[in-house]
Amino acid sequence: MQKPLPYWVRILLVGAVVSIATGLGLLAYKYYTRPTTLSIAVGSLDGETGKAATLLASRLASTNAPVRLAVIDTGNVKAASEAFALNKVDMAVVREDIGDLSNARTVALLTSVVVLVVAPPGTAFEKFADLGGHSVGVVGGQINSSIVSVLSKQYDLTALDITFKDVAVADAHQAIQSGSVSALLMVLPLARRYISYLDNIFQDQSHAPPNILAIEPAGAIADIERAYKTFTIPKGTLQGAPPVPPNDRITLRTGLYLVARSDANADLIANLTREVVKASRDLSIEDPSMSSLSAPELNSTAYIPVHPGAAEFYTGTQKEWLDKYANWIFLLPIVFGAAASIFAAIRQFLQTGEDAARQSLFDSIYQLPHRIRDATSEAELTEIEDEIDRLLKIQLTQARSGAEAATNALLLHSAAHRLDNLIYYRRSALQHDNSG
Repeated sequence: MQKPLPYWVRILLVGAVVSIATGLGLLAYKYYTRPTTLSIAVGSLDGETGKAATLLASRLASTNAPVRLAVIDTGNVKAASEAFALNKVDMAVVREDIGDLSNARTVALLTSVVVLVVAPPGTAFEKFADLGGHSVGVVGGQINSSIVSVLSKQYDLTALDITFKDVAVADAHQAIQSGSVSALLMVLPLARRYISYLDNIFQDQSHAPPNILAIEPAGAIADIERAYKTFTIPKGTLQGAPPVPPNDRITLRTGLYLVARSDANADLIANLTREVVKASRDLSIEDPSMSSLSAPELNSTAYIPVHPGAAEFYTGTQKEWLDKYANWIFLLPIVFGAAASIFAAIRQFLQTGEDAARQSLFDSIYQLPHRIRDATSEAELTEIEDEIDRLLKIQLTQARSGAEAATNALLLHSAAHRLDNLIYYRRSALQHDNSG
């Protein structure tokens, strides 16, 4: 019979197993509840998009949001779009008309940007076609190549003798003052900060505001190029008295979006959308540009489709906790049953030395009748009698008080009486066989 492990050894073993299981459970919980960090590519010519994204990322970190942002400033929106298209980042701030956005899904509309064709104060130009025979400076160069391409398709530039010339942001004022270009093509939000920027570029001794030109075939362009929509610049946008422009000017606009990859987890993006919207409200005083953040187009005709996770947040169709974890709830009874079995096994493993010895005693007594029936000599029976005496002595020595001990003693007495009878009959049978 194998000797059981000491009780203190069993305690240590069970303690070690429980500690390991608890540690693994805590690690699993920490892993499951850890915040997810998504990389986001941003860029703008004035650096404002990067500042806003950094401010947003700091806010998410300070509020212990479940989703965080790691901002990667690429320098301009075109580079950010390229990084996203190459799967170098999880998210990006992109302009609707720039780059390959086939894998993009919108999370939020940050702002709308307007195509502006602007001439110096006092010029008689009213629409883009009036610039015949002149050069137009494209602020940002290749970043706005898409709108240059669109205008080139719509207008007969050769007949109009209109040429485009790339102009760096820092050189825009000098290009106008030197006369190397007669107007500037820019894509900007119609916010006070950017209107002031326009005033600084075109500022002359009269301090008059610049002249905004209309893009008359904007409707036809928007019908063909889905990245653009028509937009009317209201009368007096730059100055109210006298109003500049003097009349409403039709032009084009496009969107600046926060986008995620189409294969991004829906629950993750829903949580991110919730946190971004909440943070933008809190930060709108610190950074007024945050107040323009809004829901993107949710219908199926949107040029860039909305991400399913973001759509769930905006439409209020996120799954409730019960729906999301129904399968786990169904498995709970199975888990509890397994835990109960494990607990019972541990309890049996931790039974005291007395319990183990008592169980061993009962097992031995259970086997004795078979040995008595199989005995072939007086010596074997005598040996069995000695073993019975020894087992009874052990029980009497280790006996405890109480109802359980009395019951055990009664059972042993009955078992011993039965064993004595079996030995008597077996001894008689052996003597009869020997005499015969």
